[in-house]
Amino acid sequence: MKPGLVREIYGRSDYAIIGEIVEPKTKVLDLGCGEGELLEWLAVNKGVDARGVEISNSRVRRAIARGVSVFQGDIDQGLADYPDQAFDYVILSQTLQETRDPRKVLREMLRVGRGGIVAFPNFGHWRVRLSMLLSGRAPRTALFPYEWYESPNIHFLTVHDFEALTQVEGLVVERRFFLAGHRKVKMLPNLLAEVAVFLVRRG
Repeated sequence: MKPGLVREIYGRSDYAIIGEIVEPKTKVLDLGCGEGELLEWLAVNKGVDARGVEISNSRVRRAIARGVSVFQGDIDQGLADYPDQAFDYVILSQTLQETRDPRKVLREMLRVGRGGIVAFPNFGHWRVRLSMLLSGRAPRTALFPYEWYESPNIHFLTVHDFEALTQVEGLVVERRFFLAGHRKVKMLPNLLAEVAVFLVRRG
C-alpha cells in the first residue's frame, strides 16, 4: 500500500479508519449500523464483542443473518437500555447528520461508551461549495447525491462545525482523520476532505 492511501472495507474508506481505531477484543456498539457490515468485519478481524442499533427492520434482519447482534431502535429516542460506560467504543458512522438531535445523540453515545467514533460527510468540501455557487440550488455531488426533498440528511455540517460542537460539549478529541476518496487529507480539511472521522471522549 502506498503511503497516504486508505484501505477500504466494504467500499467505505471511513470503515477502514474505524477498523484502524478500534482495538482488538473490545466491546463495540454501532449506532445506525445498517446491515451490520462493519460490525461483522470488526468481529471477524478484531475479535470484538459487536452490537448494533438500527431503525430499519429489514436491515436488522439482514444484519442478524450475518450473525451480528443487532436490535431495532431509534437512536434519537436515546439509549436507555444500556448502562453507563457499557462499551469501549460507540460508533456513529455517516449517521450523525441524519439524527434529529445530534447533541442528545452525542451525549448518549458518550454516556454508554468510553470513547465515541464519529464519521460524517463534510458539507464544507470544495465540490459542495462550488455546486451551490454555480447552480444556486441545494448541492448534488457524489458525496450528496440526493435531491433535497429525498435526502436522509437533516443537518449539513462541516469539519469546523463539528470541531466547534466538541468545544461546546466539552469533549476531548483524541484522534482526527480526514479523507478524500482513498487519500488521507493533511491540509485544509474543511475545504479538501470529503469525509471526517473523529475519536472523542468526555472531558
